[in-house]
Amino acid sequence: MLVYSIPMRNRFRGITVREGVLVEGAHGWGEFCAFLDYSDAECPPWWGTAVEAAERGWPEPVRDSVPVNCTVPVVSPERAHAIVAASGCSTAKVKVADPGAPLSDDLERVAAVRDALGPRGAVRVDANAAWDVDTAVRAIRELDKAARGLEYVEQPCPSLDDLAAVRRRVDVRIAADESIRRAEDPLKVAVAGAADVAVIKVAPLGGVRRALEVAEACGLPCVVSSAVETSVGMAAGLALAGALPELDFACGLGTLPLLAGDVASASLVPVGGALPVPRRAPVPDRFAEFAADEATTRKWLDRVARVRGL
Repeated sequence: MLVYSIPMRNRFRGITVREGVLVEGAHGWGEFCAFLDYSDAECPPWWGTAVEAAERGWPEPVRDSVPVNCTVPVVSPERAHAIVAASGCSTAKVKVADPGAPLSDDLERVAAVRDALGPRGAVRVDANAAWDVDTAVRAIRELDKAARGLEYVEQPCPSLDDLAAVRRRVDVRIAADESIRRAEDPLKVAVAGAADVAVIKVAPLGGVRRALEVAEACGLPCVVSSAVETSVGMAAGLALAGALPELDFACGLGTLPLLAGDVASASLVPVGGALPVPRRAPVPDRFAEFAADEATTRKWLDRVARVRGL
């Protein structure tokens, strides 16, 4: 097992460094990188995703490439415009509702993204469950105007009941993310009445095969999104997107540019707004450049040991 530590280009989800563990098995490499706000009890699916990739591999794909969006963190409008313009993607996902930041900042960022994409590009926003119902309704209406039409709003509120309430009051699609991946039983979560789109992340759901079951159970169009992994972990997300029977939206798998480097020279960076579907994860041949220090390595190996013991 190899422990990496890679700086982020901008703060994202409150972190400035992405850390995780790379695992080698009979089939190749997998990645375990559960964010530190996940308790040990929530981490076995993340470990299972790494083991599936390393030991078993993934189902056969039904497509060879996947359209992806670029991801815009909480940055200035000028920086947001530059990120989108350089991405080559026709869809952008914009982070909004950062703690302590005014809605006006989000509106300016979204407007800059629309300007960079042009009139035909798709703008989606992600609030990471930050709003209550009334705040969400007001914010979504304003953001929809700034974007000159939003494709959807991802997880505006924490609960499914709140998502359903927001959905009844706005004309923008609602997407469920945390409501699915952090549910006690993702296969049984009643998301269809609360959302129009299901955001599926392979790592917290326990692997590609398990995520395919969750996608089918949701009964909604699916968007496969990343957990800001290196190319080793990203390959599993692409395998899931490649195996879905239908793929109606661009996927949130273009997140490698959020990292200041990658453990693999065969880095999964989008070209022309798309990524190829791999048959296995790339070899982490650049790991030495991003090897974690002794304390970080011990922290992650201890975490793996605890998770494997559950």
